[in-house]
Amino acid sequence: MLLMSFYNSINAQTIKSPNKDLTLKFEVNNQGIAVYQLEYKGKSVIKPSKLGLEIKDVPSFMEGFVVSNTEQKTVDASWDPIMGEQKTIKNNYTELLVELKQPEVANRLLKIRFRLFNDGLGFRYEFPKQPNLNYFIIKEEHTEFQLAGNHKIFWIPGDYDTNEYAYTTSKITEIPGLMEKATIFINSQSPIKNIAIQTPSMMKTEDGLYINIHEAALVNYPAMSLNVDAKTFKMSSHLTPDAVGNKGYMQTNTQSPWRTIVVSDKATEILASKLILNLNEPTKYKDVSWIKPMKYIGVWWEYFVAGKSTWAYGTETNVKLDQDFSKLTPNGKHGATNERVREYIDFASKHGFDAVLVEGWNIGWEDWIGNWKENVFDFVTPYPDFDVEALRDYAASKNVRIMMHHETSASATNYERRLDRAFQFMKDNNYNAVKTGYVGKIIPRGEHHDGQWMVNHFIHVAERAADYKVMINSHEAVRPTGLNRTYPNLIAQESARGTEFEAMGGLTPEHTTILPFTRLMGGPMDFTPGIFQTDLTYYNTGGNQRVNTTLTKQLAYYITMYSPLQMAADIPSNYERFPDAFQFIKDVALDWDNSYILEAEPGDYITIARKAKGKNEWFVGGITDENSRTSKIDFSYLPKGKKYIATIYADAKDASWNNNPQAYTVKKLMITSRSKLKQFIAPGGGFAISIKEK
Repeated sequence: MLLMSFYNSINAQTIKSPNKDLTLKFEVNNQGIAVYQLEYKGKSVIKPSKLGLEIKDVPSFMEGFVVSNTEQKTVDASWDPIMGEQKTIKNNYTELLVELKQPEVANRLLKIRFRLFNDGLGFRYEFPKQPNLNYFIIKEEHTEFQLAGNHKIFWIPGDYDTNEYAYTTSKITEIPGLMEKATIFINSQSPIKNIAIQTPSMMKTEDGLYINIHEAALVNYPAMSLNVDAKTFKMSSHLTPDAVGNKGYMQTNTQSPWRTIVVSDKATEILASKLILNLNEPTKYKDVSWIKPMKYIGVWWEYFVAGKSTWAYGTETNVKLDQDFSKLTPNGKHGATNERVREYIDFASKHGFDAVLVEGWNIGWEDWIGNWKENVFDFVTPYPDFDVEALRDYAASKNVRIMMHHETSASATNYERRLDRAFQFMKDNNYNAVKTGYVGKIIPRGEHHDGQWMVNHFIHVAERAADYKVMINSHEAVRPTGLNRTYPNLIAQESARGTEFEAMGGLTPEHTTILPFTRLMGGPMDFTPGIFQTDLTYYNTGGNQRVNTTLTKQLAYYITMYSPLQMAADIPSNYERFPDAFQFIKDVALDWDNSYILEAEPGDYITIARKAKGKNEWFVGGITDENSRTSKIDFSYLPKGKKYIATIYADAKDASWNNNPQAYTVKKLMITSRSKLKQFIAPGGGFAISIKEK
């Protein structure tokens, strides 16, 4: 149902969210500057903050404004995502559209559209087609977020090329002193020179408000970081520049992405928010029947930890695409061989997995990284020991697909030139999903992963993939902003510090209690969970690295780290050692009718229950940081009057992430909607529950 009411006013405006908890105030002050502020239940969220953009070579959209028109309306609607955490999403907001005129700049127009939901605010700049504005270049956006205090904040350093930093928890005033330590080395990083952090930025105030700042619908615009003034608690937009220092090239009629502020006095409501998705456009794809959730395994983790295999086939370190790769000297450790891939296919078929990811199948891996080389991969030519047609047919006979891998080495120009041929090759060989990668410095040289050019590239790849009915799992891409609604074949992204870093220094036990409040606000993540062999000295490779979780915390990730694309990332032989725990990964659903955020605190713990789409099955997952705790689980979401069997996978009493991490228990209980359960979680641990009707 859609309800709308309209009225006009040219005065300073105040609107309230549909439930009246949030209040937005907007005005143009005496200097002709647009200013907004936001309150939640009478508490200040954003104090008066300026809005505007600096334009290159012409007068800017910063001052000299008068309000020429305003419109308000209320929308109460709903929509059904193709895949998601809920079958139906409510879209209920109050909208204020303000038209601003600059009389001294030939009456040039700028519109600012505000949408105030029950769980937060979204606003964007709109540049209507007009006689005195056609093309223009953005020098910088100057949107301010004047915070009301020295909040606790979960942050990573501002960077134009990577979002794979570890999270730091501090007060806002402490950010400058911690920035150097937080900016750890990451391949191809480009840290912002001034004090800046990335979005989504998660905060908690001293009086108990949770505030999350991000953006939605990032299209034809650079990604936004946040400048931090630690003394005044003010944040402001910082756009990613291009190779010549400009921020964005615009042509009217157009708009910016939405700037989003999700706010609540309950952490659980931050995780439940669908504000960012609601601010994205519905998909324009006419046929979406080919877009499906996927559970997969892969020739992947062994490259990082086992020392068993490599991406590269040869020993050479100087190769070119036009040479005869059959004449390379084999290194004896190539992972993507016919024999090994068949083993993975057999395992996937036996245990009901949809696909097998194979990395390192194609020529070019011998000198792919660190050389800023343009023509590294052609995306269609296999190594001599990988028979595309034979493996395609073998997988099909086992009712399994092979998932394509396109590592671009960040050479986006090369990838775009070869894109149609690569996708046609996939279609011809029965591949319906591809993992793309962008490790390295971007080509065209001087561009950044988060700049306007690459933002458009990632969307272009998704649109071209849709022409061939291919789903995209992108790694090292710009952080997501809800575009999986508009382009639903963007089934998942990495765009954060994921499981691979467990083999490269490790993730802190609190890391995955922060990610749902930060990275996952923008969309599903391919976190690649399911590592059962957490002590990596098991492989006798000489290191002392470990995965900083218990085994059952890895199970819980399939619930707490939402994605319709989930990997069982460990080596198959490790699952065979723990068949009862592996059963949960085999059983867990990927798509949901409903999700219930039972308890949450960023940096500390999360417990979520979900109902499988179209089935009378529920799954619960809970995780904690380095501290043990007892989770209180409520089953009131179960239908009344029925009995259910709950299979509980839990940490043993003597388990912990760094001592006895593989100690777990499996037990069954009879429960009803009236049942409540107190469940122990070990330090760095978790639990998972599978619920089925009796």
